[in-house]
Amino acid sequence: MRPSCSPCRGITRRTFLADTGMGFTGLALGAMLFRDGIARGEPASPEPDGQPHFTPKARAVIWLFFCGGVSHVESFDPKPELNKYAGKTIDDTPYKDVLHPDKLKNVIAPNPNHGGRKVLMGLNTPVRRHGQSGLAVGDWWQHVGACADDIAVVRSLWTTDNDHGAQLQWHTGRHVREGPFPTIGAWACYGLGTLNQNLPEYVVLGTPTGDCCGGEWTYGAAYLGPEYAGVRLNIDGKDPLPFVSPAGGKTRDDQEAEFSLLGRLNRLAGIDYPDDPVLRARIKSYELAFRMQTSVPETLQLEKESPATLKLYGIDQPTTRAFGRLCLVARRLVERGVRFVQIFHGGGGGGAWDAHSNIAQNHGNLSAQVDKPVAGLLRDLKQRGMLEDTLVVWGTEFGRSPGAQGTGRDHHPQGFCAWLAGGGIKPGVVHGATDEIGFHAVEHRHYVTDIHATVLHLLGLDPRRLEIPGRKRLEIDYGEPIWDIIA
Repeated sequence: MRPSCSPCRGITRRTFLADTGMGFTGLALGAMLFRDGIARGEPASPEPDGQPHFTPKARAVIWLFFCGGVSHVESFDPKPELNKYAGKTIDDTPYKDVLHPDKLKNVIAPNPNHGGRKVLMGLNTPVRRHGQSGLAVGDWWQHVGACADDIAVVRSLWTTDNDHGAQLQWHTGRHVREGPFPTIGAWACYGLGTLNQNLPEYVVLGTPTGDCCGGEWTYGAAYLGPEYAGVRLNIDGKDPLPFVSPAGGKTRDDQEAEFSLLGRLNRLAGIDYPDDPVLRARIKSYELAFRMQTSVPETLQLEKESPATLKLYGIDQPTTRAFGRLCLVARRLVERGVRFVQIFHGGGGGGAWDAHSNIAQNHGNLSAQVDKPVAGLLRDLKQRGMLEDTLVVWGTEFGRSPGAQGTGRDHHPQGFCAWLAGGGIKPGVVHGATDEIGFHAVEHRHYVTDIHATVLHLLGLDPRRLEIPGRKRLEIDYGEPIWDIIA
């Protein structure tokens, strides 16, 4: 009888011969992968060799992101003119031309719902100057302000998303409607790889942004492959990585034997599974999960730190304890070779910092939770000699409107700020500017991917040389390093 010509979906002649020729080992590996939903894919593109393109100034990044939109005019770009004209409309001030159509080209035009509030609101926090640099900072951030001579503030950022999809844009440079794209953390790890075989190269701490605004995409790797995505750690629970806990009754020797077998199966010649990037990521995750069962709990043992260190991060106080623990864990992760640590604050939904009403209470309470821990992180890294090669980035998705929305401020993508420290950054400098009421970025304007390009440059990477064949990128995706803040 003539055999049927109907092909078995997903099985090629080459694959069939390879699997059956390997006997039980090929079938065992195939069964494991079938159980996990792994399908053969196209051969992966050639990957970077893990070496920087040029001499790096940073070896690791701590990326601080505050969800919802921190007010730039009351943090690191304070605008005293708002006090002078508080209660007046923009049209009744010398700054009425900020709404001129020519000023709004290539940026988001204000509208009645987002960014178009015309009655100016005065500052809700005092402002003072700090350090030898004389950096003006709102008192909500007085602890970070005391570190003014260690940071470089960029006051001229802009973005193109009027809503909280800007949270994804901050991490990938792209709109939510465009789907997932690799995040800055994924690009860094794709280009350089890991510094510690026992810990993930990209770790995520805190509650990320809500699904409405990017969700897992804000720490994902998209087409780079899942092995470069961020790994979330829950530092407050008894089990920080429940998905890597051993099954009941299974000993460490049992697990070691299983992972050893899996490794041998993967290395056997004559099978084409290693060409599948999803499979490669899964096998890598099996092996890493086994090693993390010991390394992660040890990293989270904050009780090993001195009382002085715990106090520095505010862990001795209820208000600052939660975020202080995240910042201290970030330092311990970087200390142990984690390449990229991403810390969220105020995640979920649109974000806690989305102060459409009662901004004085909202920002006052939230900044009290994070100001001291962030400053403690900078001081701790510096006193340990780690700030020289650890890059710290502070950011949020956009600023808040100079005009009032009742007792709050609206979304404001036309101009906002961020700051960077360590890892090759010039200390104690300010770059760029918004106008006198904080409406537009007017001097040395930077789209958010310029922050990405700066981070990659300091890590020794050229984003253009990381390009994936067949994956089209826009010119703006690459960004341009902010040379004026690089030492």
